[in-house]
Amino acid sequence: MTEATQTESVDNHARAGKMATRKRMLAALGLASLLAAGGYAAYYFRYAAYHEDTDDAYVNGNLVQLTPQVSGTVISVNADDTQIVKAGETVVDLDPADARVALGNAQAQLAQTVRQVSALYVNNNVYQAAIQQRQADLAKARDDLQRRSQVTESGAVSAEDVAHARDAVKTAEAALEAARQQLAANRTMTDQTTVADHPAVQAAAAKLRDAHLAFARNTLPAPVTGYVARRSVQVGQRVAPGAPLMAIVPLDGVWVDANFKEVQLQHMRIGQPVELRADVYGSSVRYHGRVVGFSAGTGSAFSALPAQNATGNWIKVVQRLPARIELDPAELRAHPLQIGLSMQVGVDTRNRSGAQLGAVKKTTYSTSVYSGYGEQADAEIARIIALNSTAGPGTQSTAIAAKQAEPAEKRAAL
Repeated sequence: MTEATQTESVDNHARAGKMATRKRMLAALGLASLLAAGGYAAYYFRYAAYHEDTDDAYVNGNLVQLTPQVSGTVISVNADDTQIVKAGETVVDLDPADARVALGNAQAQLAQTVRQVSALYVNNNVYQAAIQQRQADLAKARDDLQRRSQVTESGAVSAEDVAHARDAVKTAEAALEAARQQLAANRTMTDQTTVADHPAVQAAAAKLRDAHLAFARNTLPAPVTGYVARRSVQVGQRVAPGAPLMAIVPLDGVWVDANFKEVQLQHMRIGQPVELRADVYGSSVRYHGRVVGFSAGTGSAFSALPAQNATGNWIKVVQRLPARIELDPAELRAHPLQIGLSMQVGVDTRNRSGAQLGAVKKTTYSTSVYSGYGEQADAEIARIIALNSTAGPGTQSTAIAAKQAEPAEKRAAL
């Protein structure tokens, strides 16, 4: 074999080795690609196809504004920013001096009105006694006229005396009629009512209730339990009704607003489970919740300056729609979240039986810390009425009660 032939044979063996190595590398690359494609397919069909994630999510909650209902000067502030207050605790006190004076005047006016109305019921007895007196006077005048008329022909009594007796009868009849009219007029002020239900007493009670509420509203309680934020009120400040003094944030009822792209919303439904992570706690703490609703519009639709797309240089921008996510209260108590914190949100969209629009459901936020104001006013009104509508200490007038129970037919006959 010549030297050229040997050289050619070596080159062929080298090329064959390279080709084999290249084939093995291509096979390995193809196998790796198939494995990667299979792994991605498994990941997609088992997880990614049923999950939507976003990091454009933030904690949100209610900011309960503490505002006065009456004007006044602040004399004390009992809480500061970052402090927790409980529902019903006094947070701000206003100077009650003017309201106390108005309350005293209203109390005195109600007491006077009750006594005046009570006198109307007593006057029923007075006018009834006057009628009996006028009836006796009339009977006496008629007897005098009859006696004088019987002896007129004998000349024992002059015609002038008979005329005087006849005038006396007419005067007694007129006096009796006047007494009956006075009783009827007084009974129009008392019939079908009691002292407590009398219109005059009710009007005075309404003024007292208004004064009592104005006095009670100089104390501002916390409407809910939460943390104080954005305190702006200062001692000595003159405040007007409706002016915001501070905000109270109930952190036990916060939620998450997650802003998903519009292309992510196709399979999202209300009620789907959600897993969340807070940047403040890291990946070691996980929250669990559920989708409870979607916003009625995108963020740009509700912005102060909405986008004007009807222009010549329009560029499509993918919009985001806020979804509200309800959190587990037990997890919130274990790891509290403040409003505005960033969240990582993942929604499991496997169960798509829910609705995209929420059903008609009424959410109610309420507080009972102000209900005691009216109850205290009613108790004070009842106390003043009971104290001033009695004939003596602790004794109700039996005459008034008897006249109120008197049959209407008997009173009409008088």
